[in-house]
Amino acid sequence: MGVKKSIKCAAIVLGGCCTVYVFLLIWELYSFTGRRGRMTLDMTINDRMIVDEKHKEDSHEYWYFVDKTALSEDISEKFLQYHKDAETQEFLGKCNEKANWVFTQIYYLLAESVMSWFMEYTSIYGWLGSGHMFVLSRAQFMTLLNIKDNWMGQSMIDLGAGDGTVTEKMSPFFRQVFATDASGPMVTRLKSKGFRILDIDKWNNGSLQYDLVSCLNLLDRADKPVSILHSIKRVLKPGGRVLIALVLPFSSFVEFGSKDNLPTETLNIEGSTFEAQCNSFVKDVVEPAGFVLERFTRVPYLCEGDMQTSFYVLDDAVFVLRHK
Repeated sequence: MGVKKSIKCAAIVLGGCCTVYVFLLIWELYSFTGRRGRMTLDMTINDRMIVDEKHKEDSHEYWYFVDKTALSEDISEKFLQYHKDAETQEFLGKCNEKANWVFTQIYYLLAESVMSWFMEYTSIYGWLGSGHMFVLSRAQFMTLLNIKDNWMGQSMIDLGAGDGTVTEKMSPFFRQVFATDASGPMVTRLKSKGFRILDIDKWNNGSLQYDLVSCLNLLDRADKPVSILHSIKRVLKPGGRVLIALVLPFSSFVEFGSKDNLPTETLNIEGSTFEAQCNSFVKDVVEPAGFVLERFTRVPYLCEGDMQTSFYVLDDAVFVLRHK
């Protein structure tokens, strides 16, 4: 009887919580559809469209700028200057278009507010099919790796591949494409695109080696980034290369497997500017891990936005490494 009574009480509490939460969701939806809500929504969309028009006229050269005089000499000579290309502009155009899907954006907002109670945001984006990312265009990837359009490698792996949108820029150049991700919904997205999925604890067991290991915007989200670098070195084929993207200024935030969002291992990256942190990453992280820098660049790390902002942008340093 005691067990049944406890279950009944738990059900009542859960039902009450659900009722309150549904009420809050309905109120939030009303805030968008009521008279005052519609006025606020109209103002939000209008403000965003004004900003969008300014972005359309902007070359965004500052997204790609690096003060080479602030880089150490050996790093400076390996910098590759990029500019906003047609593929990047196409992504921004799609972000603008998607931000105008008002009912879709309201649906995303409501769904995120519910799912965030029990799910990480990466997984939420995986379920919704939202929050697509952009790092490099196909042309930028080719010049960064110094490969031709008809070049073909045997295998690559994309660590923390997300929904595979970025992986798709690289995959045409490899016969076998493997991927990992800690998020179940993202793994489902990757499978739907035909990528071969490896467990996040088994990709480095030595059974496979790769011509390219891609690690884009993962080290600042990983619990053990130093261990990941050592594992990459073990699975890299002789002559193989590593592609690492790092958001600067560097700041760790572990989304999966950490209660306090802090990593078990830390990367020793010092400096207060983009250039200073690039210097430090190469000297204090890359070289001690047994790699040498081949070339690097600066690009915007773009993400689809919402009704308020068509896209979000962070500063990415992208490094091509090889065995020392």
